[in-house]
Amino acid sequence: MNFPMSFSDISLWLAVMAIMLLVTSELLTSSTGPLRNLAIEKNRLRLLALALGLGFIITVIMRAFNYT
Repeated sequence: MNFPMSFSDISLWLAVMAIMLLVTSELLTSSTGPLRNLAIEKNRLRLLALALGLGFIITVIMRAFNYT
């Protein structure tokens, strides 16, 4: 049975999710008004985004070593 996503698909998904979470965390930290009362842990959101970004970097390095 084949896995439906390729390694490139996973790498792209990690990159997109990391960018979306980083943008969201930055928008939430600089917001005033009604978004300030949102019950989201901004530090945890940023750490998750950085972890996904690190996962993306690791997949890129793995692909670079695989092609050489």
